[in-house]
Amino acid sequence: MDFKQKINFLKFTKEQRTGIVLLFGIIIALQLVYYFVDFDPIQEKDSSKQQWLSLQTEVDSLKLHQFNDEPVMYPFNPNFISDYKGYKLGMSVEEIDRLLAFRRQNKFVNSAKEFQNVTKVPDSLLNTMAPFFKFPDWVNKKGNNDYENFSNKPFAKKEKITIVDINQATPEDLIKINGIGEVIALRILTQKEKLGGFVSMEQLKEVWGLSPEVILNLNKYFAVTKMPNLNKIDINNASLKELSQFFYFKQDLARQIVKYRSMNGDFKNIEDLIKINNFPVEKASFISLYLSF
Repeated sequence: MDFKQKINFLKFTKEQRTGIVLLFGIIIALQLVYYFVDFDPIQEKDSSKQQWLSLQTEVDSLKLHQFNDEPVMYPFNPNFISDYKGYKLGMSVEEIDRLLAFRRQNKFVNSAKEFQNVTKVPDSLLNTMAPFFKFPDWVNKKGNNDYENFSNKPFAKKEKITIVDINQATPEDLIKINGIGEVIALRILTQKEKLGGFVSMEQLKEVWGLSPEVILNLNKYFAVTKMPNLNKIDINNASLKELSQFFYFKQDLARQIVKYRSMNGDFKNIEDLIKINNFPVEKASFISLYLSF
């Protein structure tokens, strides 16, 4: 192929030139579209999600408020602090054990100072607990009221209240308390008969139908001012039937007590009893007062 033929080969017709121009035009137009147009998918807003996010701040605030709430503490007799209650109050295991050992001798602490001498709790913890100590009325008459130096205005008495021994209370006495009718009063007295007498006001929590508010009212007017004359159970010699009839021992637990006793010998104290499976440890301080070892 000579040079002239090559030149003729490169010549385009009018239609071909028009097509080439159109092709270049299309290419340039596509490049411009690609450069200026955003092809990212448009995300539709989820209305429910947006609403939830708008409430998130309020939710976080409520959670923070919930975690900052402090538990309400009610007046109590420190002689009947259980392991669990002592732990919640901030006492160490050693401090709780000292109090329980003291109580096993049938002794009572009658003031905040005596409580500290027995348990060895630090002053900082005593200052927190002492405003809520509630001793029987006969203790106050003896003049052992040094715990009153720890002021607690929410529980300051506006009027003189005569404390009645809960074990001497009549149905009429109980009905005077707001929230207690004839039925609830009868349940309280029936519970007392089953137990042989209350040893702590904490046992009223076991009476069905008594709300925390009503129990708080009861604590204002009633207390265990004197230990009842209990017919104690000889834990090392009582039969299975006798153990089963005790309010805090069910048939299965009584059977385990007899089995443990036969395999390990006599129980020396309440600490031996709480080793048994399903023993109500949180009520051990009550139960021990109904038993003889």
